[in-house]
Amino acid sequence: MAEDNLKAVIEALLFASDAPLALEQMKAALDNLETTEIRRVLEDLGSEYERVNRGMRIVEVAGGFQMTTAPGAAVFLKKLYKQRRVERLSRPGLETLAIVAYKQPVTKREMESIRGVNVDGVIKSLLDKGLIRISGRKKSPGKPFVFGTTRQFLEYFGLKSLEELPRVENFKEALDSKGETDDAQKSA
Repeated sequence: MAEDNLKAVIEALLFASDAPLALEQMKAALDNLETTEIRRVLEDLGSEYERVNRGMRIVEVAGGFQMTTAPGAAVFLKKLYKQRRVERLSRPGLETLAIVAYKQPVTKREMESIRGVNVDGVIKSLLDKGLIRISGRKKSPGKPFVFGTTRQFLEYFGLKSLEELPRVENFKEALDSKGETDDAQKSA
């Protein structure tokens, strides 16, 4: 294997791995190339990254090698991830968020009526994540808050606008056809 190609392959192995790669793991992936040769290429790549002041570094850690970001980039990465902190939603969170998306503006009581359970914690979580917001008060006794989705909701789901939400009728059709399929499978 040519030197440049070997560098590229080792670089790709390190980039794709979420944990430090041991020399033996790389050796197995590189058709049993000698570990001394692999170590030499790793050191060359590491020196090259530092010399050219790249944003990546190759470090030896926990018995293996790993690609990391350069220390000088830390400040910028913190800013990026502070803005982009995206968390997975729980099933109750998704259910409640769907209710808000389709029924907005909607009160807490209306959400609980549809879901059949208390939604206090879920609402707090969705508010904290910036996916819903208090959009006003309902003109009814007690003047409860009403909730709606946010711009961040659209970004999270990759929508241009609420009009891009799938139509509720499509869900009913999908459920009906699934029910027919299930019935056919049971009778078979």
